[in-house]
Amino acid sequence: MSQYTGSIPVEDVVRWNADATQRLLGYTIGIGEDEWHRPTPLPGWSRAHVATHLSRSADHLRGITEAVGAGLPQPGPLPASRRFADLEAGADRDGLALQIDLDTSAGALQAAIEKVTDWSAPVELHGLALTLAAVPLARLHEVCVHHLDLDCGWAADAIDPAAAAWLLRWVLDLLAGAGLPALHLEGDSVVADIGDGAERRTVSGSDARLWAWLAGRLSASGVSGADGLRPAFLG
Repeated sequence: MSQYTGSIPVEDVVRWNADATQRLLGYTIGIGEDEWHRPTPLPGWSRAHVATHLSRSADHLRGITEAVGAGLPQPGPLPASRRFADLEAGADRDGLALQIDLDTSAGALQAAIEKVTDWSAPVELHGLALTLAAVPLARLHEVCVHHLDLDCGWAADAIDPAAAAWLLRWVLDLLAGAGLPALHLEGDSVVADIGDGAERRTVSGSDARLWAWLAGRLSASGVSGADGLRPAFLG
């Protein structure tokens, strides 16, 4: 396990993820047909792209959960060309099809998670050697970060503080080898050093805002000490 994720409180994360999923589905059910195909802050992505990505990500995490839980090898990701084709085809669907896909894929992942009896089984996510306990945390990040991408007025400040602390730990893991400048991060409950360089800059804010900023969903003005810095978008 990495230095940031430590011993993940799986029951709490599963509950936070279920709440975040219901919140997102409650919003998306009200999106009008033309609104689904409007652009989002993600370059080249409409809301329909975001929804399709969330659904296919749920499928992938479900496949990992079911296989590893059964003692089978972890399935690898689809080739990039296939993922792109699936994304574009999915984004051409109507709002009802997108909503059904979001709901059913999330439900299937939740059902797989509820059957897990050993969260210590090894998995690999985003090139990190972790345990199966990281899957619900990875999904929580996906749901929350892409809810922000839907550009519906929901903000990181609304995230439960305990959940935000674990989201921040997760994004720190994802960025550990991303070539960031040397940063000293001071959140509500998480303090960490990340990046490389002779002089370390301090960036502070709530755990939720630091998570959103590091994930590329909040401008530097949303935290303190980040002027001129913009981390890359993380899905």
